[in-house]
Amino acid sequence: MQDKVIFDLIGQELERQRNGIELIASENFTSLQVMQAMGTVVTNKYAEGYPGKRYYGGCEIVDQIETLAIERLKKVFNASWANVQPHSGAQANTAVFVACLKPGDKILGLDLSMGGHLTHGSPANFSGKNYQAFHYGVTKDGLVDYEQLEAVALKERPSMIICGASAYSRDWDYARIRAVADKIGALVLADIAHPAGLIAANLLNDPFDHCHIITSTTHKTLRGPRGGIIMMRHDFENPMGIKDPKGNTRLMSSVLDLAVFPGMQGGPLEHVIAAKAVAFGEILNDQFKVYGQQIIQNAQAMARAFVKKDYQLISNGTDNHLMLIDLRNKNITGKKAQETLDKAHITLNKNAVPFDDKSPFVTSGIRVGVPAITTRGLKENDMENLVEFIDRVLMNIDDEKQVLAVKEEVKQYMAAYPLYPELG
Repeated sequence: MQDKVIFDLIGQELERQRNGIELIASENFTSLQVMQAMGTVVTNKYAEGYPGKRYYGGCEIVDQIETLAIERLKKVFNASWANVQPHSGAQANTAVFVACLKPGDKILGLDLSMGGHLTHGSPANFSGKNYQAFHYGVTKDGLVDYEQLEAVALKERPSMIICGASAYSRDWDYARIRAVADKIGALVLADIAHPAGLIAANLLNDPFDHCHIITSTTHKTLRGPRGGIIMMRHDFENPMGIKDPKGNTRLMSSVLDLAVFPGMQGGPLEHVIAAKAVAFGEILNDQFKVYGQQIIQNAQAMARAFVKKDYQLISNGTDNHLMLIDLRNKNITGKKAQETLDKAHITLNKNAVPFDDKSPFVTSGIRVGVPAITTRGLKENDMENLVEFIDRVLMNIDDEKQVLAVKEEVKQYMAAYPLYPELG
């Protein structure tokens, strides 16, 4: 008997996604076949261990699935090694810390309040609780302060420098960060969860030749299922001197594998790994670069449209898929903006801006991203219309009639860009 309550709710979620404008920078719409791969009998299989080295029988098919996911991912990023088992980007980062650091070691990452990520040393997170976390920020222009990064690195001599962000709209100078790390013998971890798809399409700087280890989620710009990955282009002996049973120093790839399993996870989610393999296959298609180019074109067109309406963009623009907007000149909080736009079926998230004077629960800004609307087929000429919708809501933020009028217009507008028509 079908669970009518749950499937009715799933149907409502499908309609919510279809009717709205999805601008959360960390969200996207997978292909139908990615979802189909997740909802298969592969979910029934336990497979602790790695292909060819499992702790359960009956893994001969999932071994092939996971191996295919690994090989496709390596091809996507020209990597020499990859692990596709992390359940999320946060767990991928956890595994890297477990493999490379001792409790209490120093790490250096972008401050969360400046656009960084929770797992890069926030005191509320395991990364800030288990390690001595230091931070660098951005300049008044909203750009990564590489001089501050170097000064803190030389003073504190962290074991690891982390680059990557959750709300930063510019590309990264990975070579410069590696040069600083080499001065103090630190490892460099690049968390590319947000721009990974644009890096895969060769549209942004490549971190792989400069950063020792790369982590990412598989959703966001990679347009796959929710999950995590770890990769390297160049393997090396682990700096902690961890040995194998024969007394040889293990390669970093081996230590990272052990950190994922049995270090921090049990059985891998092989149905999600199957969906990851499907997504990686889609990325290898030439059309994915066209998609990546459209993301950047859409983001830059949207940024220009916001600037025309006197919205303050951090760093005055974007190189990637997102932008961070300071609403203080509009006398609107991020919280109020998010909640009111939700009522108009426009989904984005409140976000702290650099040097914010409001709490993280209120914030002075919003983060806007275009991967999902680009997947639905919207182009540059649509971006001005979307900004017009947003501006009408924010400029009439206490006028419920106006907000509901925009909601109806949004629904009609998005009907021209069908989402999963195969699902009825």
